[in-house]
Amino acid sequence: MALSFFFIFQSALLGVGLAMDAFTVSAANGLADPYMSRKRHMIIALGFGFFQFLMPIIGWVCVSTIARYFTLFQRAIPFISLILLCWIGGKMIIEGIRAREESADQSESVKKRDYLTAGTLLVQCIATSIDALSVGFAIADYPFPMALLSSFIIGGVTFLLCYLGVSLGKTAGSRLESTASILGGFILLFIGFEIFIRGFFF
Repeated sequence: MALSFFFIFQSALLGVGLAMDAFTVSAANGLADPYMSRKRHMIIALGFGFFQFLMPIIGWVCVSTIARYFTLFQRAIPFISLILLCWIGGKMIIEGIRAREESADQSESVKKRDYLTAGTLLVQCIATSIDALSVGFAIADYPFPMALLSSFIIGGVTFLLCYLGVSLGKTAGSRLESTASILGGFILLFIGFEIFIRGFFF
């Protein structure tokens, strides 16, 4: 495929579609930690963008080398995403409930609680981007430079949407205070089941 406006537009649309789960999870992160620094805000968006860039490339390599085993692995993707997101969502809900039950200086305690560690963000990035491995089939006919460019566009779109998602979540979270973490946890549970149902039944 030659580089063209249609190629860029198609890759951008693919990026929007793939980024929806990451966008929602980013908003949940903003809800849970409305007082996060700009640095963390940027790291979250970069993390989701990087993994959405990386997974299609890994998928392209797998399709070109170990296609049969990759197809078998695809069947496990909905289960992996469900388990990871439910684990993180459940943990966030429990921490939110504990924060609400604290008696002394509740609002300050909520502000200081660290809901999102590096490990948690890594798991979120993997859980929301692992289905992008399947994009390897869609770009299997591309030469590697074109596949790389398409993945870069997908990652860039994801970064922009996730940056916006965190901003929206922070705005809402600053108003909801301790309830925001619980709501964010339920959002992660919802996304986990949505990925599972979409991948397993459709």
